[in-house]
Amino acid sequence: MSEENNDISGRVRLHDLQILSDRHYTLREASFDFQRRDGAWQHQKRECYDIGDAAAVLPFDRRHGRVILIRQFRWPVYEWGDPHLLIEVVAGKLDGDPPEICVAREAVEEAGAAVSNLRLVTHCFVSPGAVKERVSLFLADYDSTAARAQGGGHEHEGEDIEVLEMTLDAALKMIESGEIVDMKTILLLQAAKLLSAP
Repeated sequence: MSEENNDISGRVRLHDLQILSDRHYTLREASFDFQRRDGAWQHQKRECYDIGDAAAVLPFDRRHGRVILIRQFRWPVYEWGDPHLLIEVVAGKLDGDPPEICVAREAVEEAGAAVSNLRLVTHCFVSPGAVKERVSLFLADYDSTAARAQGGGHEHEGEDIEVLEMTLDAALKMIESGEIVDMKTILLLQAAKLLSAP
């Protein structure tokens, strides 16, 4: 089905959009009618958590087969019942910047790494049933033999980030072992593997 044929803007009639909470991010409840495939209109209510768009990057030294990841505390993962720090790619909120600027900034702030040759892998929605967030995913080059800044994030934002540097193969094995469970990280590591395939 083409993107043009998949346009459903004429099948949604918004009645009300109410803010339920706007403390750190914004939680809204939408009241709308949706036209089903059989032509019938159905009234629905849905809550949507608006956390802003984000971007993520995997610094990848293709020559040496190395990648940079980070490890940090994530409350939702802990609340779910996983008592481990989460291993992730570098990521951050756009805060009004283009995704390319965001990931270059976050690579330095979180991992102390200068990245170049950004390559967009995709834009994706990670949890579209409840969260309004589009994440732009990038691969980027870095030099694993070059000196790096400290990284670690910003303490005043509650960040306490450990920088991990390893081979791509070691990172991929951590997906198999269940040590890496973050979706954007799994996707970017798989993309790096495809890029490095002969």
